[in-house]
Amino acid sequence: MKVLLCSTLLFFTVVLTCAAQRVKQGKSAEFKDEKPGFFVNPIGNGADPWVIKHENFYYVCQASGGADGMRIVVRKSDRLSRLGKAVTVWKAPAEGWNRTQIWAPELHHFHNKWYIYYAAGKAGPPYIHQRSGVLESVTSDPQGAYIDKGVLSTGKDIKDETGAIWAIDVNVGRINGKLYAVWSGWEQNSNTDKTSQHLYMAEMSNPWTIRSERVKISSPDQPWERGGPLDLNEGPQFLTNAGQTFIIYSTRESWTPEYRLGQLRLKDPRKTPLDAANWEKTGPVFQGTPAVFGTGHASFTSSPDGKENWILYHAKKTTAPGWARDWRLQKFTWKADGSPDFGVPVPAGTPVKVPSGELQ
Repeated sequence: MKVLLCSTLLFFTVVLTCAAQRVKQGKSAEFKDEKPGFFVNPIGNGADPWVIKHENFYYVCQASGGADGMRIVVRKSDRLSRLGKAVTVWKAPAEGWNRTQIWAPELHHFHNKWYIYYAAGKAGPPYIHQRSGVLESVTSDPQGAYIDKGVLSTGKDIKDETGAIWAIDVNVGRINGKLYAVWSGWEQNSNTDKTSQHLYMAEMSNPWTIRSERVKISSPDQPWERGGPLDLNEGPQFLTNAGQTFIIYSTRESWTPEYRLGQLRLKDPRKTPLDAANWEKTGPVFQGTPAVFGTGHASFTSSPDGKENWILYHAKKTTAPGWARDWRLQKFTWKADGSPDFGVPVPAGTPVKVPSGELQ
């Protein structure tokens, strides 16, 4: 979500069909294991996969849409390689800033409560109304009811009805005991969705309140982040290892085969992360192959026994422009310097050994 006239026409065609395709989610992919102890990708249909491990279960959060409106569902499974049944935990209201275009919900656990961070808009296309909000669980059950905690302060715009600047893909994590939010946003609100996206970060006073001014920590300024119809950084995810903090994010265009992952590393953990100069950019750290297209918007977890690290990401089903995507799962390791080594994406249908400690 820009060169020759034909490219421009193609761009508008893609944008006008984004709504239904971006939020269209299917049930878990049906497949037969090649042999016991193995699974094959894809493990599900849809985009922007989010998984969190809690008390021996895996919870997957995703957006869904139907005749009765848009919703957020949470799946529960004792297996990482198999998705559980979808349970609706929240439905979008009939009116308001978050009426439609529910994108990329994430499920987080703080202080015995669950919080879902999501993007939504009052209309679209064009996708100029996207803002980010928070839901809080009523109980300690991640598949229970949620209440709406409102819009996050992702930049100030007093002319906008929400008071916020365009923002999607909020991720939340702790650095040195402090809670921070990182997201993809615009420098200012615009009347066109052909607007470049950057990564912003701010400190939070609690899971539903941003307390500090936002700071831009990354822009699509590297050759491997540029070259398509729109330059963007999006889908940021905190990832920690051996005392180091990383932000793994998506770049290039999500509707093209060139969608890929980049990396930011906090250079000095003793200094504030709210300083762009304290982040070191590397990339691409994970990208497609002739057999796997558009690898992006990842989340991370560990195997049931905690001995392995796994990446859950989406890939395009074909090379054609569009948002027909599915979910892929594979193990990753760590390099000598402590940074993640995601390897090469495994083609669909290739037998993959199940995560360590997973029940058969």
